[in-house]
Amino acid sequence: MTDPIATPINTPPDILRCAYMDIVVTDLAKSREFYVDILGLVVTEESDTEIYLRSFEEFIHHNLVLRQGPVAAVAAMAFRVRGPEDVDLAEAYYRELGCRTERRTDGFVKGIGDSVRVEDPLGFPYEFFYSTTHVERLAWRYDLQGPGALVRLDHFNQVTPDVGRGRKYLEDLGFRVTEDIKDEDGVTYAAWMRRKDTVHDTALTGGNGPRMHHIAFSTHEKHNIIYICDKLGALRKSDLIERGPGRHGVSNAFYLYLRDPDGHRVEIYTQDYYTGDPDNPVVTWDVHDNQRRDWWGNPVVPSWYTDASLVLDLDGNPQPVIERTESSEMAVTVGADGFSYTRKDDELAGFKLGTTL
Repeated sequence: MTDPIATPINTPPDILRCAYMDIVVTDLAKSREFYVDILGLVVTEESDTEIYLRSFEEFIHHNLVLRQGPVAAVAAMAFRVRGPEDVDLAEAYYRELGCRTERRTDGFVKGIGDSVRVEDPLGFPYEFFYSTTHVERLAWRYDLQGPGALVRLDHFNQVTPDVGRGRKYLEDLGFRVTEDIKDEDGVTYAAWMRRKDTVHDTALTGGNGPRMHHIAFSTHEKHNIIYICDKLGALRKSDLIERGPGRHGVSNAFYLYLRDPDGHRVEIYTQDYYTGDPDNPVVTWDVHDNQRRDWWGNPVVPSWYTDASLVLDLDGNPQPVIERTESSEMAVTVGADGFSYTRKDDELAGFKLGTTL
């Protein structure tokens, strides 16, 4: 394990929620087709080099920025804070941690005002902002919403080599753990962390990192997700489906994982649960319980464990990827013959074919 991250003396910013992700894509037209024409995200504004997108219930300028560039990667994972003073707090907090910071009073992207970006202790590009341009909330515009409408940005998911170290850092920052995955030796394979009163605003998945595992948008109901699958089938684009649809054990949510033209992973997500009480209990899953990732016990495809997006430093260069030295979740949940099992002491069951894991 790597050295723990010291707890700063300075007060952390009061984070409200995950707000937007700024990603680099290599073909803006292909990405527009995926996010706008297929998934139906709303275009707030666009140019020849960037597109600003939002979900139907959003009132801030955007939830996703697509930016043309040479290397597909994530430029920022942005969180909204409670007030302008929290941007000051974020800057001071990360400077105390010894992290590189950059402040722009006019924002790094359109529609966002005074904000600070940091290279956090895990190597991720975080942004904190309060000031934003308000746009029309389209929650009542059912004439514009299709049957697969994406209504909210729900969460991020980050890949990091040492989940325990990252968990402490995010708890110091004010996040609360709702669920985690561990083994009998105390190794933590994943943790779900929240600021808003849902299961998570971001999650830490153990693996080679820093990398971005996925960004997740919510629908109202699971039938909206099924429609997206049907639409992809009708368009002969079912190869964009990486995993699902299914129901998670962790979070209890119905899910679908897609890959955009650059391989960035997008989860479509719905129907998790309320976590806002101060004594909300943490749910811990055994890494050998194969219902943790899929409630129906279906195996996870290998790419879901191995593939993730690069993240950029503040100069726009990809951060180096550090190998995880602790146990791999994929390795400890697959039998030697390639078959998965539902719980650690169960006999291997051949109906869960190893070729799907």
